[in-house]
Amino acid sequence: MKAVVTVIGKDMVGIIAKVATACAEANANVIEASQSVLKEYFAMVMLIDITDINMDLSALTAKLEQSVDGMKIHVMHEDIFNSMHRI
Repeated sequence: MKAVVTVIGKDMVGIIAKVATACAEANANVIEASQSVLKEYFAMVMLIDITDINMDLSALTAKLEQSVDGMKIHVMHEDIFNSMHRI
């Protein structure tokens, strides 16, 4: 099982490290990540493996939001993501 994580907000030091640490603490493995900085704004999309996660996705979302205060974070299960983007 996989999930898509998006992180958007003002750029600051340590965003990627904090998000990766929160994922690791939840036993979610980061498979792939893409990030960019546009002027002072940070944007990242991550694909994480949630097969062996030790909490539900809503708890992971809350943990991620706490880890990087002020950022907009969204976590979506791969099945929902694929259903929304099916042609």
